[in-house]
Amino acid sequence: MYLSKTLLVLFIIPLFTLFSIHKYYISVTQIEYVQDKQSVQIITRVFLDDFENVLRERYDESITLDKTNGANVNLYIERYLNNKIKIKINGTAASFAFIGKEYDLDIMKCYLEIEGVESIESFEITNTVLFDMFEDQQNIIKTKINSKQKSFILVAQNDNAVLNFN
Repeated sequence: MYLSKTLLVLFIIPLFTLFSIHKYYISVTQIEYVQDKQSVQIITRVFLDDFENVLRERYDESITLDKTNGANVNLYIERYLNNKIKIKINGTAASFAFIGKEYDLDIMKCYLEIEGVESIESFEITNTVLFDMFEDQQNIIKTKINSKQKSFILVAQNDNAVLNFN
C-alpha cells in the first residue's frame, strides 16, 4: 500500500508541475468614449511581474512595482505605454495623459485619458505592450464607442485594430 501511494505521488507531482510551468501572457485594455465629457477613458490591465520585468530590462534594473515606488517609476510606466500604445481618432494621432495606476493583487491597472474629443468617426489602436518580452503575448482590446461594443485580440503579427462609425 505504501509503495503504491509513493508511486502515485511520484507520477502526479510532475504532472502538476508540467501544468504550472505554462504561463499566459495577456493584457486587457478597456476603452470607453464618454461623449458628454468629450473624453476617451482607457484602463490597461497587465500582470505586475511581467510589467516590472520589462521596465527593469528597458530602463532600470532596480525598479520595483509596489505601493511605495516613487514618481520616477510613473515616468517609466508612462514612457513605456506612450511607446507601445498608439491611437488615432478620425485619422489623426491622439496622445493620452497617464492619470495614474493602482495595484489589484498581481495586476496593475494603468489609467489613461484623451481629452477634447468632440466625436469619433474612426478609431484606430496599435497595442504592442509586452510584445518585446513575450512572443506569445496577447493584448485584448475592449471598446465602447458611440454605444457600440467591440473586442479584439492583438498579437505580434496583427497589432492593430480599426473601427469605423460612418
